[in-house]
Amino acid sequence: VPAKTYDTGAYHEPGAIGILFKIVHAFLYLVQPNTFPQGKQINYLCLKYRFVTDVSLPENVVLTLQAIYYEIGFIVSAALGLLFILLLPLVGLCFCMCRCCDNCGGEMHQRQKKNADCQRSCFATFLFVASLIIRQVVGVLCAYAANQHLTNQVRGAKKLVNSNFKDLKVFLNDTPAQIDYLVSQYNTTKDKALSDLNSKLLSNKRFFSKFHIFAAIRETKEALENVSVSVEVLQEGTERLHANLTDVKMHLSNTLNDSACNAAQAASTCNVIRNSLAQLNINANFSGLPGVSSQLAKINDVLKIDLSSLVQKVWENGLMDYSQYRQSNFCHNIKSVLESIGSNITTFTRALPVQKILADLMVHLTQSEAYVQDYFPVVEQYDFYRWLGCLILCCMLVLILVFYYLGLLCGTCGYDKHASPTTRGCISNTGGNFLMAGVGFSFLFSWVLMIVVVLTFVTGGNVEKLVCEPFEDKNLFKVLDTPYLLNKHWKNYLAGIIFKNPNVNLTFEKVYSDCKENKGIYTSLHLEHLFNINELLNISMYTEDVALKIEHIQINLSKIILLDEIGKENLLNFSSSGIDGIDFSAYLTEINKSVTKVDLLSFANDLEARADQLPKGALENALKGHANNIRMIHNQQVVPLEQAMSTLNQSIRLLKRTSSELMVKVKNVISAVDAAQDLINNNASQVIVQETKKYMDTIIGYFEQYTEWVKESISMEVAACKPIANVIDTAVDIFLCSYIADSVNTFWFGLGGSSMFLIPAIIFAVKLSKYYRRMDTEDVYDDFESITMKTTENGNNGYHKEHLYGIHNPVFT
Repeated sequence: VPAKTYDTGAYHEPGAIGILFKIVHAFLYLVQPNTFPQGKQINYLCLKYRFVTDVSLPENVVLTLQAIYYEIGFIVSAALGLLFILLLPLVGLCFCMCRCCDNCGGEMHQRQKKNADCQRSCFATFLFVASLIIRQVVGVLCAYAANQHLTNQVRGAKKLVNSNFKDLKVFLNDTPAQIDYLVSQYNTTKDKALSDLNSKLLSNKRFFSKFHIFAAIRETKEALENVSVSVEVLQEGTERLHANLTDVKMHLSNTLNDSACNAAQAASTCNVIRNSLAQLNINANFSGLPGVSSQLAKINDVLKIDLSSLVQKVWENGLMDYSQYRQSNFCHNIKSVLESIGSNITTFTRALPVQKILADLMVHLTQSEAYVQDYFPVVEQYDFYRWLGCLILCCMLVLILVFYYLGLLCGTCGYDKHASPTTRGCISNTGGNFLMAGVGFSFLFSWVLMIVVVLTFVTGGNVEKLVCEPFEDKNLFKVLDTPYLLNKHWKNYLAGIIFKNPNVNLTFEKVYSDCKENKGIYTSLHLEHLFNINELLNISMYTEDVALKIEHIQINLSKIILLDEIGKENLLNFSSSGIDGIDFSAYLTEINKSVTKVDLLSFANDLEARADQLPKGALENALKGHANNIRMIHNQQVVPLEQAMSTLNQSIRLLKRTSSELMVKVKNVISAVDAAQDLINNNASQVIVQETKKYMDTIIGYFEQYTEWVKESISMEVAACKPIANVIDTAVDIFLCSYIADSVNTFWFGLGGSSMFLIPAIIFAVKLSKYYRRMDTEDVYDDFESITMKTTENGNNGYHKEHLYGIHNPVFT
């Protein structure tokens, strides 16, 4: 069946970012490792959503708890996120107020400790790891990559959408042509059956093939004629060849008797040539072969009576009684059946509303394509807004990250270990201020970031676990196939929509699987419930009447005589024609001989070679002339004689083979004729009925082959619904899961990781800023006792304001 190839490849390879997708999938598995809910759980949840279930029932309470248990990972994670959203701003507010009261590190005084350098290094290292490595690699870059990946896929989605629409159009346009092709192929079956019917059911050739003896008689006559002609040709040719060779020998001998041969240089060569002259003579003698004229005359007498015409005439005269067989209207009935089947198939296919359905679908498809094309720029515009919003969120983290980077850079570069806390440089103090600015922005932005993380986490995570993973292992289709789920009155929703019969076993899973394997729409949607091609192509309802008529055929062929006594006598005369009396050995003996004793070409070449050994002169030229004359005799006389000998050889061997089997063949023919005559006289009617039934079975076999091919083609090839599965894969697996869900999940994964690491970063930044910022007061030590001096102005705090008293501190000088 002619079929088009589809362009859409419903497969998406994410590339390098696929590693991040796998990490996110692994994290989601840790959050929610439970198997996908099935059966009553999903049924109850859907019904509850539609407000038709009493939640207070014990069974529904259990189902509610099961649903909560399934979502417990998301619930706990979302609860932690909400706590983060509520507590971190509150903690930030309290922290700010506390520092305003010179508490929580807000007091611009730093106690001197022996391990101050170690603490500063540790805080700086921890902040660097939390801010630079973890948040940059896992957080911001991960979120930005996911955001950009989603935008790139949305921009490239138009090509995939157009490819799906193109495949659907090919699917709709090719289906009528495929159906017409199936219907048209019935004519091939019908033509084959009619071709067999138009040939004679009992062909005369089938009978005459038994009488191959007729051909043997003609072949025997032709062989005898060839023998007679060939022998005559050979006898005349050998006599003429003998005379020519004798003449050549005489002239050669005269040439060799020339005085030039007596010279010392030519004597030996002339003697060699003179001794070889005896070879120039004929070898085969056909003059003594016996003739075959008597056998040929007897064969001609046999052929005066044309046995083939005699049998043909008797057979056709006998077929006058066979006319009642033709009057049985068998041929007419078969033709009527075939025409009726073809007419019914054409009528049935035209009655199907295929064209109307496909035309309506094409209109809807065109409108859908136009709608998508019109709104795709809007989708791209809104995707740009989404991309910009996500970029702003990433920039919030980058801003915090920049403050921490600048704080670490300025603090590390501007720190002087010999400077006192109150005399720290401007660069170091700026680094501490940057760190505190990063802390402030962390408190300001953290709740916004976490709100986005929680919303995208709950949405994207549940899409992955409730849609994408079940779609991959087809559990999603099992949910859709749950009885009475989509319609409380229908067991099978899809069957109710298509056939208005919800009891038909038609499921979403089976339809999708069949279309995925590119099976025909007839098999995938079980369209046999709408129209059954088995009933359409059921030949039994057409052939029962014809088969009944065949059984009542009565035919009398007793007047047919295959071979009368004259014919039999003629065959016996042929067997006694005397062919077996031919002396085949004499013929074969002479045929196996060569025409001449020596090959004339070889002799001529040798003679010319010896002439070249002689001195230049008349003797050499004369010998070369004789060599050319011998070559001419070979070409003009020996070659035709060899051809005649070949013809004679074939004819003699054919006659020899025929003579050895002649009597047996004639007896077998007469026995076969008698047996056939007995069959015609006694069992002709029964044999014809049997042969007619066999022919009927042959025609039915043709039709059965056609019907099986049609069924197989409709099931597997006609309207192959691969494009439908591709549309579903494109919409769910590629667009929803690969493009949107994976990108969104990777975005919240990176953003959430960065947000969580804001807490340790805040702690380390606050601690570290104390070592970079310039303090208002510091500890003062005695020059000799190295003990802390306590001032009265500031109470018993153990430190004083150096800029008020101007007391020199030798420890930090």
